[in-house]
Amino acid sequence: MNQSTNSGTAPALAGRHALITGGGRGIGAAIARRLQAHGARITLLGRSVDTLEAGARALRETGEAIYVTADVTDASTVRAAFAKAEAALGPVSLLINNAGQAAATPFLKTEAALWQRMLDVNLSGTFHCTQAALPAMLEAGWGRIVNVASTAGLTGYGYVAAYCAAKHGVVGLTRALALEVAKRGVTVNAVCPGYTETDIVQEAVANIVAKTGRSEAQAREELTRRNPQGRMVQPDEVADAVAWLCLPSAQAITGQAIAVAGGEVMVG
Repeated sequence: MNQSTNSGTAPALAGRHALITGGGRGIGAAIARRLQAHGARITLLGRSVDTLEAGARALRETGEAIYVTADVTDASTVRAAFAKAEAALGPVSLLINNAGQAAATPFLKTEAALWQRMLDVNLSGTFHCTQAALPAMLEAGWGRIVNVASTAGLTGYGYVAAYCAAKHGVVGLTRALALEVAKRGVTVNAVCPGYTETDIVQEAVANIVAKTGRSEAQAREELTRRNPQGRMVQPDEVADAVAWLCLPSAQAITGQAIAVAGGEVMVG
């Protein structure tokens, strides 16, 4: 039985169309599965056709799912992808801005191109997708926008200044837009994972190994040490937080940046 239902009741998100950027793997794929379990129709958006096709195929075993391709840094391709998704599954009422990239380098070695790329993917991508989805939500008087930021959007980390700046921007955008649409039935929140078992963290581990000569186990231990629970966050844990924010019962939750990080970041 669908986990979001009780006997004889419809799933909480039945009939809702959820679009997840970066939805083909990792946290995005976990979010897609969780929202589908709550009854949503799913669109995966990304750049890798093979990854998206495999993800959508798996989701179609238990519900409606399609994929569309777009570079979130390009507003025109984003608009075209949203139009295609809406033609297939109806207006997007749940937008999960999950696409992102991280790159580590000392500040004085951070070239302008890398700085701009971090802003384009992590911050401008969120902006473009939100602009594409918001009009239909406002027209319907109901919507959920959840931005997958990072604990890097709540605190600082050395050697990732560009990424931290971009994710702080995502949190700021979340708070500003939440206030702007607060009376119009749309909530806007951010979920801020700590180090999570994803490809991005695996790349961070590989970077530590390459630059320090430490073993992979030592590199992973260095990252997990930041988490008071002494472990990596799992994608499904992030997905659970995102799904909760998407439920009708979360209408009073907006403008929040919720850390899913084992107590790593405490914001009073």
